[in-house]
Amino acid sequence: MFQQLVPILRQRSVLLTITALEHDQIRVNVLPKKLAEGENTALTTPMSFTGTAQELDAQLPDAIVSFVSGYLELKNTLDRAKEEMAAAAKLAQEEARNKSKAAKKPGPVAAPAKKEEPKVVEPPRAPSLFDVSPSTPAPAVAIDDDGEAEILAEIDEDEQTEDDEDEELLAAS
Repeated sequence: MFQQLVPILRQRSVLLTITALEHDQIRVNVLPKKLAEGENTALTTPMSFTGTAQELDAQLPDAIVSFVSGYLELKNTLDRAKEEMAAAAKLAQEEARNKSKAAKKPGPVAAPAKKEEPKVVEPPRAPSLFDVSPSTPAPAVAIDDDGEAEILAEIDEDEQTEDDEDEELLAAS
């Protein structure tokens, strides 16, 4: 049993507690001790075995081997992850440093290339009855005997009066 604990004992202290239970049962607890305050708690996960003395004699060494190998695998994985994170952080710092140096160096400033926007060609439209070309003069108001010109003038005058009243109401509020 102690030969199986040697790999974990090389890295940390292990507390063993052995307790007698009812009906010739024995409980063995294997508690790896914490080395530092900020250490990952997964490395100090305890293991507990319960059985008769004969069962523990037969099965405890194999159970301890699997516990220790799991512990070592977890420790190696955590160590590798820490190394990879440290390397990534160092690389990111170097890249940031290089970018800041490149930004500080005065150099020829190239004007951004202007992209030519494709011209949209509209398909020809059929002329509408309401289209008025700028060269076409507005139709003149014809004065006839029925007094259409007077009616149109009155309508324009009424619309102007209504617009003035609306502006006064808005200004008052």
